[in-house]
Amino acid sequence: MTKNIGVLVGSLRKGSYSKQVAKVFSTLFPEEYHISFIDINGLDIYNQDFDDEGNVPENWKTFRNAIGKMDAILFVTPEYNRSVPGVLKNALDIGSRPAGSSVWNAKPAAIVSVSPGAISGFGANHHLRQSLVFLNMPTVQQPEAYIGNVTKLLQEDGSITNPNTLQFFQSIVNAFVELIEKNS
Repeated sequence: MTKNIGVLVGSLRKGSYSKQVAKVFSTLFPEEYHISFIDINGLDIYNQDFDDEGNVPENWKTFRNAIGKMDAILFVTPEYNRSVPGVLKNALDIGSRPAGSSVWNAKPAAIVSVSPGAISGFGANHHLRQSLVFLNMPTVQQPEAYIGNVTKLLQEDGSITNPNTLQFFQSIVNAFVELIEKNS
């Protein structure tokens, strides 16, 4: 049965390492899994007044609808100031509202944090994980996906050729697929 997997990348930068890593991950899913990159660039900042007054921006409606159609979500994010980028947190907030209508509820998730440094986005990974617990998203626990020193892994074209790295990425995808199937 086809599964729809949404990919949210926490970096808006054109040459984003997170985006490049997400593209590699997207190729590792089984054939029956349909991968969609969901754009979070340009989402209006969350303000509850818009929901309360029935004046929801079109980009929120489009985003909520897109997430609603997904069976699971893969988050790939850099770390900004030991946490998740504001644009990703904003997307989480938009999807979680109005209260009682969260598009995230019960969707399996996987978190991959990416960094050119050795700490590997640990802070972002765990802050995001904390939000996903509240949003009731069962999340891959093991293997943990901290991708450090990413500039040494990526080729000029954005690919990754190191077989050990690809094997590790595949183990993350396999655990995610297992979680998705378990929660179907």
